[in-house]
Amino acid sequence: MNTQQLLDLKKEIEEARQTATELTGRKKQLMETLEKDWGCATIPQAEKKAEKMSTDINQLNQQIKDSTIELEEKYLEG
Repeated sequence: MNTQQLLDLKKEIEEARQTATELTGRKKQLMETLEKDWGCATIPQAEKKAEKMSTDINQLNQQIKDSTIELEEKYLEG
């Protein structure tokens, strides 16, 4: 390797280190937000909570549909 190649390699390494540091900071910030806003300390906890919320939403949607049908039958037939 010549001097220029070594300098280029050094620059790439420094850029990679900087990117890694930035990504680590972003990850830390996102994990803090996850903990603060959703009470989840880990990604698996967040996934489990998201599954539960999805199930709850589906159940609520079904209840709304059922109630709407019931109201339509009650007031449109009357």
